Amino acid sequence: MRTIAVLGGGIGGLAASYYLCKSPQISKVVVFESSNRFGGRLWSTRRSDGAVFEHGPRAIRPAGAVGHNTLNMVDDLGLAMEILPVTHSHVASKNRYLYVNGQLHRMPSGISGLLRTVPPFSRPLLLNIAMEILVKKGTEDDESIHSFVSRRLGKELADIAVDSLCRGVFAGDCKKLSVRSCLPLLYNAEQRRGSLTLGLLLGSGPNPVVTPGPLAQRSIKESWAQWSLSRGLESLAESITEYLQQSEIVQLHREAAVKQISPSASGWMIHLEDGVISADHIISALPAKALASSLPPSCQPLIQELQDISTVTVAVVNLEYDGSILPVKGFGHLIPSSEDRGVLGVVYDSVSFPQHNRPKGETTRLTDCIPQYYQGHYRRVEAMQRFIRKNNLSLSLIGSSYDGVSVNEVIFSGRTAVEELLGRGV
Repeated sequence: MRTIAVLGGGIGGLAASYYLCKSPQISKVVVFESSNRFGGRLWSTRRSDGAVFEHGPRAIRPAGAVGHNTLNMVDDLGLAMEILPVTHSHVASKNRYLYVNGQLHRMPSGISGLLRTVPPFSRPLLLNIAMEILVKKGTEDDESIHSFVSRRLGKELADIAVDSLCRGVFAGDCKKLSVRSCLPLLYNAEQRRGSLTLGLLLGSGPNPVVTPGPLAQRSIKESWAQWSLSRGLESLAESITEYLQQSEIVQLHREAAVKQISPSASGWMIHLEDGVISADHIISALPAKALASSLPPSCQPLIQELQDISTVTVAVVNLEYDGSILPVKGFGHLIPSSEDRGVLGVVYDSVSFPQHNRPKGETTRLTDCIPQYYQGHYRRVEAMQRFIRKNNLSLSLIGSSYDGVSVNEVIFSGRTAVEELLGRGV
């Protein structure tokens, strides 16, 4: 019997389990979650009056292979009827704002927006794009996002737009975050085409291929920019959990914190508070530091690399007011660090998803919720994988600590790990 243990019941662990139980090669899947619920950061509050508040991710992008992959899963789980799509023509897609110098400024969009000077920028952004083609390719194997964008598109764009973007997406400092790990599309465009513009127009290398199913095809046809679910994104985690509960090979354990894992003749021994379980292979969807604290001393080089991955803590405040009080209609606004270091941005959920409207607000504190891919992060991930291969460890690393923090990327990391595992004949 081949037993796979999945550590962590967030969306990454659930996704890996979902793909595992579809394979006839796997006899048993055991999922360990330390909390009393599955889903991790996918966490929605549903009130009796119909309001839905998100405590984590608020929407998912449908684009690309990873986006199609998630929509294929949503379709398979029978959630297509609950989809709330937002198209590119929607006001929430066209209107995005920056809060600079105490004022809201609509980000330029379309050719007309690029041709003229739009505050808070001091010149038309088309000039930055035109000059970018002439910039020489960088010589470093990695650099900060701020350095990369300053070099290719100008310091003003880096200081305002990119600083805000990195705070909104990563809750991080663009002067520390790695362009190679956080924005691989831009890094590869420069490396392979010598220009962001040419790379984005002509393509910058091979991408994963996922055949879009009916729902993904619909997203292309209708030009979706983002989507949610009528009962909130936690519905996705709940549906995967229900799917796994119906599988004869999956065992789900809540409030089952892993204390230690140790090598055994056949794979691993997993030590819990109330006993020990053996497994042939472990797929860890735990945060990097949580996994580090569980590994045996023989894995010290791996432990050190895991411990060196930083994280940030974010507070999410959900508010709802009586009536329409927004001064503008759009997706929301981001705030550069020069304006207010304590506030990352504001999302106007009632514009994108009015179906989620109703009562009062509340605050959620998400501790160590977003890993920070600082410069050289890719080398750290490569070193961890080398150690695992060299020591022939039956261990796969998935989740937001390594190769992408978005919901799509975390789900796809689970799929990739399972495909690699099955490819080795487990």
